[in-house]
Amino acid sequence: AVVSTQSTGKADKMRERQRAIQAGGIEGRSLVDFPCNTLMTCDKCQRLQKNRAFCYFCDSVQKLPMCGHCGKTKCQQKSGDCIIKHPNQFTTGMAMVGAVCDHCEAWICHGKKCLESHGCACPCIDSQCFECKRTVWDHGGRLFICSFCRYNICEDDQMEHQASCQVLESEDFKCGSCNKVGQWSCLRCKLCFCDDHVRRKGAKLEKNVAMKCPKCQFELRETKDLSMSTRKYEFGRQGAAYDDDDYDDYPGFYQNHDFGGAGGFSFGGVKAERCETSESEEYESEEESEELETELEQLSVS
Repeated sequence: AVVSTQSTGKADKMRERQRAIQAGGIEGRSLVDFPCNTLMTCDKCQRLQKNRAFCYFCDSVQKLPMCGHCGKTKCQQKSGDCIIKHPNQFTTGMAMVGAVCDHCEAWICHGKKCLESHGCACPCIDSQCFECKRTVWDHGGRLFICSFCRYNICEDDQMEHQASCQVLESEDFKCGSCNKVGQWSCLRCKLCFCDDHVRRKGAKLEKNVAMKCPKCQFELRETKDLSMSTRKYEFGRQGAAYDDDDYDDYPGFYQNHDFGGAGGFSFGGVKAERCETSESEEYESEEESEELETELEQLSVS
C-alpha cells in the first residue's frame, strides 16, 4: 500500500510537470520558481533580497550558499558527477561552490550537470527591466514576467507596470488599420485590430495556436476578455492643484479673473468679471511708479 501511494504521488507530479511544459514559459516553469530567483536573507545585514553570491547591500558572502540551478545548499553525493570529489563526507558552504553565474549573479554548485547546463539555460539571460532598463547586477530585487505583455519587470516596477499595462495607445477601440471596432488586442503594441486584418490574406493561421499581431507577431487576445482602457489626457483646471497663498480657491480664481475682454465672457456658465487687484499687485505698481519718478528726476537734472 505504501509503494502504491508513492507511485501515485510521483505520477501526479509528472502530470503537473507535463501540463506546465505544455502551458509554455521558460522550460514550462514560472520565473519565480527558479532557485536563482528566490528570496534570500543576508546573514550579516538581515536584508531581504534576491538569491545572489554577494549581498547587494554589504557585499558579504553567505554561510550556506544556494545553488542557482538545482537549489541545494548541501552536497550529499559521495560518488556522483561532482567536479571536486569528496568521498565519505558531505560538503556545505564554499566547499560546495563551483562558479558564479554572470547572468543571475548566483552561486552554482560543483556538480558537472549544473556547471555545464546553467550558463546557457539561465532564465535571467537578457533580463533587462522593461521600465527602468536595469539588469540583475543593478538592483537587489527579484525578476518577474508581466502576465500581459510578457516583458521582464524588476520588483520595484512590477505593480505599477501591471496596473498600467492594459492601456491602449489610441483614444478609442478602433482598428489600427481601418475604422472598424477592434476585436483583438495586442498587449505589446497597445493597439486593437479587427477580425478582417487579423485573418488577412497571406497570414498563417494554425489550429490551436493563438493568432499573431500584424505589427509585432505577438499573441493576440480578445478585447472582451481583457480590462482594456483607452489613453487619457489629464490637463486643464479640472482637479488640478494650485499652490498659491493669494488664491486659495482655485476654481474661484478663474471665475473672477479678467481675461482682457471688453465686457467679459461666459466660462463654464459663470460670468467672468474684472477682479479687484490684490495687495501684492498694488505694492508692485507703487514700486514701479517710484522707479519711474526717480528716473525722470535724474534725466531732468542732467
